Amino acid sequence: MIRTAAILSTGDELTTGRTLDTNANFIADKLVAAGFDVVAIMVVGDYPERIVWAWREALRYADVVISTGGLGPTADDLTTETVAQLTGRSLVMDHAVAERIRQMFAAMNRTMPENNLKQSQFPEGAAVIPNALGTAPGFRLDLDTEHGTRHLIVLPGVPREMKPMIEEQVIPWLEQHRGSNQVYLGHVFQTFGISESALDELVAGAVAPEEGRIAFRAAFPQISVRLTVHGAPEVVPQRLEQLAARLRERIGTYAYGEGDTTMEAVVGQMLGARGMKLGVAESCTGGLIGHRLTNVPGSSRYFKGGIIAYADKIKQQKLGVNAATLRAHGAVSEETAREMAGGVRGQLKCDLGLAVTGIAGPDGGSAEKPVGTVCFALAVPETVYSRRYQLWGNREWVKLLASQVALDWVRRYLLGSDPTESGILRR
Repeated sequence: MIRTAAILSTGDELTTGRTLDTNANFIADKLVAAGFDVVAIMVVGDYPERIVWAWREALRYADVVISTGGLGPTADDLTTETVAQLTGRSLVMDHAVAERIRQMFAAMNRTMPENNLKQSQFPEGAAVIPNALGTAPGFRLDLDTEHGTRHLIVLPGVPREMKPMIEEQVIPWLEQHRGSNQVYLGHVFQTFGISESALDELVAGAVAPEEGRIAFRAAFPQISVRLTVHGAPEVVPQRLEQLAARLRERIGTYAYGEGDTTMEAVVGQMLGARGMKLGVAESCTGGLIGHRLTNVPGSSRYFKGGIIAYADKIKQQKLGVNAATLRAHGAVSEETAREMAGGVRGQLKCDLGLAVTGIAGPDGGSAEKPVGTVCFALAVPETVYSRRYQLWGNREWVKLLASQVALDWVRRYLLGSDPTESGILRR
């Protein structure tokens, strides 16, 4: 019976701060959504004695311990050997895995270094967890301890490899061994334009504790609201649908999407459904809005293109911004943003023209226009909307937040609302 879990991340790059441990966040989110109690998250460097210590502590408190990292072919990849030592198992080569590694290198027309075969060795009795995207499979090992039966799950640390292994293999296996006939189902709302505390107040009382659980996750610039319901398989789906409807009504237009989606995907879907074309004029975001839009497959159906007009001369030459407007109001102004939006709409012959101009920092601000000042405009067939906002954070945050606000403007307009309604961000 598996109810509790611990997460163990290994790697000097994590303990020295060179790399953020996003793996643990992802795994914890999936475990909690599936109804497991995450009792600890531990991070240790590439030292055998530290890894052994972390494993022993985690095994004291958790039915299952999920480890990421340390499965590569190099000398500092120590997880498999350490787990073998910890459990008193010999390392055994899996010849099918070894052959697959050879075939992967042959397919790339590269000579395989012999140390890659290290990735085909596993503690005796381990069950291999296939890795469709890399050379390092994971493995699962069951262990009888003084604390009871424990399950060790070891996965590679590369996120693009680890994530599908968690979703497609680990979580289904854990659910099968939960030791209960109850099921756990979840529904996620992606929100923007409201703070976490205000969101908490907005949904307070919508779901009673005995009905389900609501959890918030801030992942800048959006906040996710997860509803989790558990119970008998025959009643949970209907209860989840009813409770989700309550939350949907409470959250309203702050919810830009449901499930695992992004603002750019939602905007693209809405544009495509209406047969509308969008063009963007970007200054301080430097093409980030266009980048996000084109990350969505099929975006050529609705995205005409963008003009990155960073310099004032380019704003004039490519977007038709009037020199008098720049002199009177400056590049960072609603007036300039409005002309940029109208200019890109006309140049690209699209239905909607979106423009952003601002001061991302850390320099360039003034008392009148401090760092974080960003002006937005949306030119539509009937009018041009514009507004100035005071955003916050470092340069990267200002750019990302500006791109999110801009896309949210398009979403709100397509919903038939005033796109300037993101009041929490308004100056």
